[in-house]
Amino acid sequence: MPRPILPTAIALLTATTLVVAQPAKKDEKPAVQATVESTLTTDGGKIRQFAFDGKADSYFASAKPPTAADHFTLTFDQPVTVKAVSVTTGQPKGGDELAAGVLEGSADGKAFEQLAKFADGKATASPGKKLLAVRIKVNEEAKAPLVVREFTVDADPAVAVFKYPVEITTDATDAPELKEWFEQVAKVCEKQFPMICDELKADGFTPPTLVRMKLDKNYDGVAYASGTRIVGSVKYFSKHKDDVGAFVHETAHSVQQYRGRGNPGWLVEGVADYVRFFKYEEKKPRPLPAERAKYDGSYRTTAAFLAYLVEKHDKEIVRKLNDAMRKGKYSADLWKEITGKTVEDLGREWQTSLAK
Repeated sequence: MPRPILPTAIALLTATTLVVAQPAKKDEKPAVQATVESTLTTDGGKIRQFAFDGKADSYFASAKPPTAADHFTLTFDQPVTVKAVSVTTGQPKGGDELAAGVLEGSADGKAFEQLAKFADGKATASPGKKLLAVRIKVNEEAKAPLVVREFTVDADPAVAVFKYPVEITTDATDAPELKEWFEQVAKVCEKQFPMICDELKADGFTPPTLVRMKLDKNYDGVAYASGTRIVGSVKYFSKHKDDVGAFVHETAHSVQQYRGRGNPGWLVEGVADYVRFFKYEEKKPRPLPAERAKYDGSYRTTAAFLAYLVEKHDKEIVRKLNDAMRKGKYSADLWKEITGKTVEDLGREWQTSLAK
């Protein structure tokens, strides 16, 4: 939603998408993260990350048939010893299997060598060596779109599949000079998406898998989200390219997915800024003077209030409040149900803590 935002410095990523590694068991190596990128445009909602999510019924599909110049690449966050790797292409019920193509591997992500040829839509290899990336290449221009059902990788350490598959598209038609920057912003938001989903998770809720971001030259605010559509101001971001956190905030809104009108605006924005400033930003907001600490101050002020409650009362309170708002069941009584205190009492407690 539109609001003033202070610039924040971040390092932009070079990867297209990211997975979150599952917690390792005792004496187990942490699973390695991975990214997936392609020169091929995605067909509708058949996003790239579906090709490595561990589910047989989801798949990536390209909008057009691939040529010999195209690729579909899975890159690991660090080199891993790949014991075995296989790729299955084609629709789950049959059709669109890749006929003329190869599965390649690379130790450095730059120089690739053939690991296996595709036959009947599948390719399987047992390289037994360290690789940083594996990719699909076609030998000749195909007649059908590329459909990738699943990569399966047996490696040491293990490579985690995508926990919350997502693809964030960009439209910089109104500001072609910002196109490259905007694509990097989308990569940052894709990287943060698993964190956002974990912070706002709830039983029975499935996060969106496709988010569209656009720069608008006629919009005079900063940025806003409507469902899974995010709009940023060309005027603002032309001067504040370091404020990528604004788009992380709006991506949080795309995951909140509130349907009712009874949710207090200060809390809606406070939750999104809690995700931004206390889970994403490297530098947390400076401590507030007690006289300015109003629990319903919205944005980063409410975010700081929520961070206090997470630390002092209930580490799940943001998820619980978010779940209630998502279900249209929020009421002022919820604070007392969770903490035993009213929100007014909690606000005064927070103010007192800041005055010490």
